[in-house]
Amino acid sequence: MAMRGYIYRGRKPVHWSPSSRTALAEAELEYPEGHVSKSIYAIFKIVSPPPASNGLLEEFFPDICLAIWTTTPWTIPANAAVAVNSGLEYVVAELHASVEDTLATSGGKQIKRGNALKVGENKLFVIVASELVSRLESKWGVKLSIRKTFPGSALENCRYTHPVNGNECPVVLGGDYITTESGTGLVHTAPGHGQEDYVTGLKYGLPIISPVDDEGKFTEEARKFSGLDVLGAGNSAVVDHLDKHLSLLVEEPYKHKYPYDWRTKKPTIFRATEQWFASVDGFRQAAMDAIGKVNWIPPQAENRIIAMTCSRSDWCISRQRTWGVPIPVFYHVHTKEPLMTEETIEHIRNIVADKGTDAWWYLPTEELLPQKYHDVASDYQKGTDTMDVWFDSGSSWAAVLTKNEGLSFPADIYLEGTDQHRGWFQSSLLTSIATTGKAPYSSVITHGFVLDEKGLKMSKSLGNVVDPDIVINGGKNTKDEPGYGADVLRLWVSSVDYSGDVLIGPQVLRQMSDMYRKLRGTLRFLLSNLHDWKPEYALLYKDLPKIDKYALFQLENVVNSIKDSYENYQFYKIFQMIQRFAVVDLSNFYFDVAKDRLYVGGTVSFTRRSCQTVLAAHLLSIVRVIAPILPHMAEDVWQNLPFEYVMEDGLVPKFVFELKWPSLKGDWLAMEADDVDFWNTILELRSEVNKVLENARIGKLIGSSLEAKVILHAADGATLTKLREMCSATNDADALHRIFITSQVETVNSLSDEFLSTVPYTGKYTSQRTSEVWVGVTHADGAKCERCWNYSPQVGSFVDHPTLCARCYGVVDVQPLPAAAGVC
Repeated sequence: MAMRGYIYRGRKPVHWSPSSRTALAEAELEYPEGHVSKSIYAIFKIVSPPPASNGLLEEFFPDICLAIWTTTPWTIPANAAVAVNSGLEYVVAELHASVEDTLATSGGKQIKRGNALKVGENKLFVIVASELVSRLESKWGVKLSIRKTFPGSALENCRYTHPVNGNECPVVLGGDYITTESGTGLVHTAPGHGQEDYVTGLKYGLPIISPVDDEGKFTEEARKFSGLDVLGAGNSAVVDHLDKHLSLLVEEPYKHKYPYDWRTKKPTIFRATEQWFASVDGFRQAAMDAIGKVNWIPPQAENRIIAMTCSRSDWCISRQRTWGVPIPVFYHVHTKEPLMTEETIEHIRNIVADKGTDAWWYLPTEELLPQKYHDVASDYQKGTDTMDVWFDSGSSWAAVLTKNEGLSFPADIYLEGTDQHRGWFQSSLLTSIATTGKAPYSSVITHGFVLDEKGLKMSKSLGNVVDPDIVINGGKNTKDEPGYGADVLRLWVSSVDYSGDVLIGPQVLRQMSDMYRKLRGTLRFLLSNLHDWKPEYALLYKDLPKIDKYALFQLENVVNSIKDSYENYQFYKIFQMIQRFAVVDLSNFYFDVAKDRLYVGGTVSFTRRSCQTVLAAHLLSIVRVIAPILPHMAEDVWQNLPFEYVMEDGLVPKFVFELKWPSLKGDWLAMEADDVDFWNTILELRSEVNKVLENARIGKLIGSSLEAKVILHAADGATLTKLREMCSATNDADALHRIFITSQVETVNSLSDEFLSTVPYTGKYTSQRTSEVWVGVTHADGAKCERCWNYSPQVGSFVDHPTLCARCYGVVDVQPLPAAAGVC
């Protein structure tokens, strides 16, 4: 960057920390709530009108003044001008004496009225923005009578007497930073103590005065204030001086955001010092162009870094610390001119590579300089400034990505909190653009901060800090602070939308633990029902019952959606999908329906092997999609897999992370849209059937749902036909009574009054996909099978097993059939 002309040394105002005695970058500042400054309204007496004013102010002499407002009275000794906005309208207003008390209270704040308001019989005219007259009347407790109106541009080069040193100073035209949102519309300008003041000062050639030392105390240049702390006694002394010399109108406390040193937690000041800077203007547009090529997550993060990069001033990269990476520069002992060339930098780089950065501090200047300078080494001294730590971290891409085998530039992703738009993200961008012309990252993810369950920031004083170690391993009192394990904490991380602040606490963790147990229960069900399963038992997809095909259709959709969410870093969506799929689609529906054929059907029956084919597919998919979030659970499942799994390349994975992502099964997603809609209808109809069954249970008609017979009628012929087909399905797994978990389901062609009188409990289901379906519930026909608990007229028909239904009789009386073979 230095060789490209982006690094320079200059004297300009920077954030300075008196508590750390060093310059600070914007990223090293914080703005705590509740800071209160001593703000003042003061007057500076005009001694000569604008040169081309044509008598604009003469009639008000010698009693006319400029009225200013500032929250940093300590900077007034460094005042070099008063700035106005050429686009605002200003007035000369006569100030009428106040009869109010010296001390008053307004809006809960104590206001001190200065001696300048005690005009008595004398006249006093003040220049303020016309838009602020009524507000200032209320603030000052006086009456302001407008005597003349004119644009701000008419005041340029008007001169006034400095209220401290008596010098004559000019009125200048400032920028859009001069507004009527607060103050008087006139801005006290000290180029040595503010960035905007500095820019205005350069325009008018104003002196850059900064009579403040490294400790934040006035220097001898400030005369009577020398040695006073500018943020303490010095500030008050300046106010007292103004009041004594009839320049103070009002003093009041002002609550606002103020920059603090993020390390010492103490306020900072703006102070002009000799520092090293990176000229951001030289590559700002290239940085703006690069921002648009980066994938920002969430998208609004792009606007934030654009705003910060667009408005960023030159970057102060030097620090006055006793530790850190040294800035490799030498200064001529007499002229103070810096020496930093490509040759000196390369020489020092080689020394540091061999001996480390400490070599700069302990080696003599002669050894640090290249051979050609050895004869004049005594004319130079090495600099003591260190590099801004944000320059260090912002250069990490160069140290990591371009120096290590197997890594490539730019980085795939940078991940940090939202505060890093002004920190690491921006410093990395600027160093990379300045040296390579490219952003150092392809994607950037920003996250919010962790708050407690009430939305409060965590602090030891509030006692609301959540310790990850206690979350994982438990505290001293395991009843109050149970250990949830690493996976529950990881599950919580995946469950929150990190684009904003997130909450955590005991209640949140209990909810995560409940979800974890439900998911573990889902996986336990899969494992336990595959205890006698082998991959060679799998049925071909084309031979599966419709309900199993629909289950695989749902699985494939979920796996694909989860894959998309992983790729887009939307982990909370993954959590939501896994939660819904495990609890709603599997536990509440498929597993509930499958238990009959898993537990009651023949061990090697077609319906059981079909169900196991689906369960195996679910287990092998779920264990892989949860592994990045729940690695311990996934590995636990894999180590207890009841069958050997061989990948396509012949590898038998010993660990879950040796597996590949589940491959796309095209035929699983090939289900016709009409069939998908019909299954959605069946699921919704099942919910209505359950409601009617619950009413029948409350009415004591039935206890278990297996004691019920469901009767359906649809006005739409096509819907009725499909329902009738499912009632008489030759494939028992697709039969409606299995799906509704009742003993029988029948359809009727019509609903006569006589028929309706025989059905004690009824309901109706309607949706946009189909016509209305009428639902009725009566007690099931026949007797209860003691094996499967279904009711059937066939119970009692078999002499050797009179308590069994036909299905159970076939299972216990007939030799098992050979296992059906095939491949998925």
